[in-house]
Amino acid sequence: MKFSSFNRTAHKWVSIIIALPLLLVIVTGILLLVKKEFAVLQPPTQKGIALVPNISFEHILKQTASVEQANVKSWDDIDRLDVRPSKGVIKVRTNNAWEIQLDGETGEILQVAKRNSDFIESLHDGTFFHKLANLWLMLPVGIALLLLWLTGLYLFCLPYVKKWQRNKKY
Repeated sequence: MKFSSFNRTAHKWVSIIIALPLLLVIVTGILLLVKKEFAVLQPPTQKGIALVPNISFEHILKQTASVEQANVKSWDDIDRLDVRPSKGVIKVRTNNAWEIQLDGETGEILQVAKRNSDFIESLHDGTFFHKLANLWLMLPVGIALLLLWLTGLYLFCLPYVKKWQRNKKY
C-alpha cells in the first residue's frame, strides 16, 4: 500500500472516530470563550465597597451558609474562595456550582447565582464523564487531531510537490 493511499484512509477513519468528542470540545470551547459575556454561563462580578477585604473567614462561612440553595453547612461544602481586591468582592464557589459574592468590607451578600461554566468546563476537559477521561479520552483525541493536521497538510501539499517535480524534469 502506498503511503499516500494509507494516509488518505487513516485521515478519513481517524476523522470519523474523533468527530463527536472533537465537536464537544469545539462547542464547549466556544462557550467558555464567551462565558463572561452571558450571565447564564458565569455570573458577572459585582462591585464591593473597599479594596482591602476586612471580613473574617467565620463571617464568610456564616453568610454563605445563610444562602439556602447553596446548601453549605461547613467548609467541606465550599470549593474555593476567589478574592478580588480591585472589585472589593469575595466570590465563594460551592461544591454544588453556586456562587455567592460577598462585599469584602461589610460581608453583605451582593449576588447569588448558579455557575454553569464549571459544568461546561467539565464537559470540555472530559472530567464530567469520568475523573480520568481527560487523559484516556481527550488526550487521545488531541493526539488524533494532531495526526489529522499532519496528514491533511501532507494531502494538501502532495499535488504541489508532484507538480513541482514534474516541472523540474523539463
